[in-house]
Amino acid sequence: MPKRVDVNARRADILDAAVRVFARKGFAASRIEDVAAEAGVAKGSVYLAVSSREELLTAAFDQYRARAQEQLAMPAAGSALDRLAELIRATVAMLAAHPDYARVLLDVWAARTPIDMAAVYAEYRAAIAQLLREAGADGQLRAGIGEGHAAVIVGAIEGCLVQWLADEQVRLVDLTEPLVQVCVEGIRQ
Repeated sequence: MPKRVDVNARRADILDAAVRVFARKGFAASRIEDVAAEAGVAKGSVYLAVSSREELLTAAFDQYRARAQEQLAMPAAGSALDRLAELIRATVAMLAAHPDYARVLLDVWAARTPIDMAAVYAEYRAAIAQLLREAGADGQLRAGIGEGHAAVIVGAIEGCLVQWLADEQVRLVDLTEPLVQVCVEGIRQ
């Protein structure tokens, strides 16, 4: 009797292998054969899961994006600035827990890929801008702080991410509280 294969589990294994390969070799230099070897499957098995290398990148990134969206859908407890601090902490923890995805993000920024990074950033900016509006309405913000600061907060997190990936002496998790100090306490009334 032939062995039954869990198609969803196989696809997840292939996507995880793709992220490891893309992180190690870069998207442009990676081949479907590399992903198949990393996943321990035949090349044809990869093509049963996705139709192209670009679709593989998109599917892997969609997994990552789903994790990021979970961070944005955190329960609404505490003040807006307390929730912003927790969003920053959760985002940094997620990035630190998945360094291969973070490395692939760098590659995505540098290459023309089918991934809409502007939409990802827009989601984060919108969530942070909403928290800033709430904090402003509650009188929690210093004068001059507004929704435009959402892009600065996202940029601060991304800047720390890039330093972590570029310099092995920088530990992303060690930057969590400094980020909160600058991005939350620095704007608090």
